[in-house]
Amino acid sequence: MVEVQIPGSKSLTARALFLSACADGDSRLRHPLLSDDTEAFAEGLRTLGYRVRGDGPDVIVTGSPDGPPAREATVYCRDAGTAARFLPALAACGSGTYLFDASDQMRRRPIGPVAEALRELGAQVTYERAAGHLPLAITSDRLAGGPVELDAGISSQFVTALLMAGPLMKNGLQLSVSSIVSAPYITMTAAIMRDFGVQVSQDGNVFSVPGQGYLAQDYPIEPDASTSSYFFAAAALTGNTVTVNGLGSDSLQGDLQFVRVLQDMGADVEIGQGQVRVTGTGRLHGVEVNMRDISDTMPTLAAIAPFADGPVRIFDVYNTRVKESDRLDACAANLRSLGIRAATGPDWIEIQPGEPRAALVNCRGDHRIAMSFSVTALRTRGLTLDDPDCVRKTFPQFHDALGELRREWGINSR
Repeated sequence: MVEVQIPGSKSLTARALFLSACADGDSRLRHPLLSDDTEAFAEGLRTLGYRVRGDGPDVIVTGSPDGPPAREATVYCRDAGTAARFLPALAACGSGTYLFDASDQMRRRPIGPVAEALRELGAQVTYERAAGHLPLAITSDRLAGGPVELDAGISSQFVTALLMAGPLMKNGLQLSVSSIVSAPYITMTAAIMRDFGVQVSQDGNVFSVPGQGYLAQDYPIEPDASTSSYFFAAAALTGNTVTVNGLGSDSLQGDLQFVRVLQDMGADVEIGQGQVRVTGTGRLHGVEVNMRDISDTMPTLAAIAPFADGPVRIFDVYNTRVKESDRLDACAANLRSLGIRAATGPDWIEIQPGEPRAALVNCRGDHRIAMSFSVTALRTRGLTLDDPDCVRKTFPQFHDALGELRREWGINSR
């Protein structure tokens, strides 16, 4: 049995940084994720005039309930979807003009739904190049709030951005959502907002938040469930055991449900209070699974699917085509390069059993493709990544952590 130290949740870290910036006073975030994405978010807050500083493993944020202290700012979001979608909503709650841009990769990803909702709420939104994408400029003199409609069929981050900004609006926010993907992330958002003193109410597809202040917190960040999926999958694939402490039955993260998929495939799974353990049984079964609510773990499952005793079909994951890469296409193309039969449709992938062969994996600059196929490499000699360093987006020490597991288990896949 091996205990893996997983860094803090990216999703919780970004949300806690946002809410701390909105609160009156200093908030301490304990053991947040320190990675390229969260550094981009923290730097964005600093550019907007907030005070964000480190204290050992913790981060302290001095909030401003009236919106960004800066009246003008140019924010570079790097590759971070959370920064690119959350920070414009925060900026619109202040008074000033704010420019947002990002890497070429992030420029390709959509931001339109949240930007258009901010426009309907009274902000001026100007796209510098392509409509619905960065770069964009937001000019606002606070937002009154009120009712607004949103389509979140591509990303739940659009909902989260508006909900978290809602309490800074004079009249609060009544958000009508026509479609939601990855719904557990909305549940997570409501829970952390409650921890910072604001209650989200829901009536059908309408979410409401009052116009009120957030309360500064001393807030612990639990380990990242999406990152944990690679190590749980590694245990299931190799017949070993992995334990992650700090995750458990009370976790806020929907991606923890990935272990139930592994359980359906034949792994032994224990979810306790503050601890999750997965043990491989030496065999993986084929499955058909809807991963709409846990789509960030789709590549993890795709990467171990060839070792199942039957086909693995994953469906209702269209939104994975507009992540850091087109993940459905990336998984299928890389599996085929490994000699595995894989077919895809608009929102699905089906993978046949087979013995992967040595090949170079095209990561497409996507951390989840790199980490997922690193798990495949545990049972595929000669598999290499063209861009191993792209894991810095969410877990800079990933390869060291997986290498330690390999040594503990006596696996040599090189």
